[in-house]
Amino acid sequence: MGLLMSVDVAVVGATGLVGEALVELLDECDFPLGNLHLLASGESAGKSVPFRGRNLRVRDLAGFDFSSVRLAFFAAGADVVREHAPRATAAGCSLVDLSGSVAGPLLLPALEAGAVAALTLPAQLRAPCAPAAEVAEVLAALSPLLDIQRLAVTACLSASQLGREGIQELARQTTELLNARPVEPRLIDRQYAFNMLGQVGAADASGHTAIERRLHDELGELFPQLKGQLQVSCLLAPVFFGDALNLSLRAVAPIDLEAVCAALENAEGIELVEDDYPTVIGDALGQERIYVGRVRKGLGDPCELNLWIASDNVRKGSALNAVNLGALLIKHYL
Repeated sequence: MGLLMSVDVAVVGATGLVGEALVELLDECDFPLGNLHLLASGESAGKSVPFRGRNLRVRDLAGFDFSSVRLAFFAAGADVVREHAPRATAAGCSLVDLSGSVAGPLLLPALEAGAVAALTLPAQLRAPCAPAAEVAEVLAALSPLLDIQRLAVTACLSASQLGREGIQELARQTTELLNARPVEPRLIDRQYAFNMLGQVGAADASGHTAIERRLHDELGELFPQLKGQLQVSCLLAPVFFGDALNLSLRAVAPIDLEAVCAALENAEGIELVEDDYPTVIGDALGQERIYVGRVRKGLGDPCELNLWIASDNVRKGSALNAVNLGALLIKHYL
């Protein structure tokens, strides 16, 4: 990557959880970066962020000229992306969107397989949501081995799924309870601290939430053979960061557990935890790998495979995938 020409880059939403992780990764990794522009809206504009030994001022997104950069990472909400992504494209700037809002192709580095080569500039790439990226990376390792017929995903998501407000809500409720004060729910309509909630966000008329629909649709887009054979449930766990997911899949043929474990062990970006199970806190946080454990066959079906995933949703599931997509875009086009 170091042999590539340097490219000027903007990070939209630089003061959010994922935006901060993006800036940290760009600081740490061998990314062909020229000038970095940090952008945000409202009160966040004007703040300073440390980067490579100096402080960069966060600039106001509304007044930024995207013709001054060739690549922009959009780590902001869907409304912000829909308003400003067209400005970036009109200025000739390619972008990687983490909100799932642009019309460009959905790509994951582990499944790239030449898909980037079909793009036209300025490109708009969509990065999958963190749980979709985590599941997809495991499926990518298993797909050459298994003909998967059906997949059920139960995703236990953390407060960070709700952004910085979710982190603050969990922290506030935890403090109230530990100090023997009654909980006053604000962001969520019930006690969140020390509790498991059966959905993440509001449900639609059919009972599904936005993150469930996005996870379902993105997995179906990345693995077209699973369309109509996907079941997704998202729960909200009382932890600050990290995703924990249970996967249950059915293959056409009986499962060769030894071959499955070998495929996971040899897959780049995956850490197999044999004869045990990984946890978010003990294994995944701050790491750039997906941890997989509890790999086992079904109790009564030799074609069923179950496994457990722990991953840092902000750093690995979101920011690192976006940075790698940006690097692929630079390698092929910019």
